[in-house]
Amino acid sequence: MKIAGPNIPAPTKAPSDLKQASQAFEAIFLRQMLAAARSSSIGDDLMGSQASDTFRQMRDDAFADIASRQGSLGLAAMIEAQFTAQVKE
Repeated sequence: MKIAGPNIPAPTKAPSDLKQASQAFEAIFLRQMLAAARSSSIGDDLMGSQASDTFRQMRDDAFADIASRQGSLGLAAMIEAQFTAQVKE
């Protein structure tokens, strides 16, 4: 379904833009999942510190970026397919 009119331009997103946006969304989703999993852990880290927390967050961010680029969850591919169907002319 294409929505266009005199004041509403037709969507012109390139497929690569949709892919990048879908992967970015999946990475954000994975970061949120990892953060929720870490916050629900039982007990405190014996050797915990702000530095180790920062490192853990950086590691989780890197993992989320890599997993979304590789399509590990498959969420990005589904989002991209859904929006591609909406944007096609």
